[in-house]
Amino acid sequence: MFLVLALAGCGYQLLAAAKVGAFAARPAPARERWPAVSVLKPLHGDEPGLEAALASGLAQDYPGRVQWVFGVQAPGDPAIAVVGRLRAAHPDAAIELVIDPTPHGQNAKVANLINMAGAVRHGVVVLSDSDIAVRPDYLRQVADALDQPGVGVVTCPYRGQAVGGIWSRLAAMGVSYQFLPSVAVGVGLGLATPCMGSTIALSRETLSRIGGFEAFADQLADDYAIGAAVRALGLKSVVAPVIVAHNCTETSFAELVRHELRWARTIRGVDPAGYAGSGVMHAVPLALVGVILSGASWASLAVLATALICRLWMMSQADRAGATSSLGWPLAPVRDILSLVLFVASYFGRSVDWRGVRYGVDRQGELERL
Repeated sequence: MFLVLALAGCGYQLLAAAKVGAFAARPAPARERWPAVSVLKPLHGDEPGLEAALASGLAQDYPGRVQWVFGVQAPGDPAIAVVGRLRAAHPDAAIELVIDPTPHGQNAKVANLINMAGAVRHGVVVLSDSDIAVRPDYLRQVADALDQPGVGVVTCPYRGQAVGGIWSRLAAMGVSYQFLPSVAVGVGLGLATPCMGSTIALSRETLSRIGGFEAFADQLADDYAIGAAVRALGLKSVVAPVIVAHNCTETSFAELVRHELRWARTIRGVDPAGYAGSGVMHAVPLALVGVILSGASWASLAVLATALICRLWMMSQADRAGATSSLGWPLAPVRDILSLVLFVASYFGRSVDWRGVRYGVDRQGELERL
């Protein structure tokens, strides 16, 4: 049974390798007129790589007007100093900083966005997590995708970018070689309409029609909920053809497990059937179990070799699509075994750890502080 599942996983890896190329870089679109954009960046602390990630946004090759709104919830937040340095380095950029501790619901990031919303000046609103680094044509690609007929919200696929040692590298591998391919397969087969915190772009009018950020103050998967609300208006959710980078800053095994269990349980909550089916993607560890149970038969070893070849091929295609170098192929089996263990563990419990605070998650995806 495990060997059959592993062979199915090999097929999945080959399919993912074919589909992930759709996210590869394309020439920046050319237009005569570009909309004015307000980019919202909720911040919390001076995370490793934060300044470089934010600076990549300020280096945009975008012909239209851009307003940058940074928000923190504590007057002593170290991220304030980072914003100050960015202002000094980019004196021509329209940068605003909102410092507001007012609480709203259980989701701290959404509370920050609610407090920042009053500073928005332009008709297109782009939300992006603080740990996201982007290419110079990022806003061009996103604004062009949003301007297509019937589109209500735009998101971006993302790869992992290690900022630290082996634990951050393993985390980045999970993003680049597990999450990104799964998004490519889901989108490529028309089985998924993702909306991810890497980027959520929508018009100010659409944001108002879905109830503003206040409507998502208690949602764990606020990004998914925003996408679902926009689609409920009869508008489309699309993925822009630009891969952004997610900074992975894990410094310990425990931190890695906490983060990935939160992501896994979030995905399981919003798409239980799809998440259950994703178990087949773990071809290498499934083949390893088959080797052990069969006493290392020649057939099982052949399946394991096939799984390794298919996995490495998919990883190479993901690196090519993201225009990045490999995160470490020798670590791939370790990463894959860890992924399968966390996949199983995600089914035991509904609590998550978010920035040191433990929450319970109900079946509607709403948070309750424990």
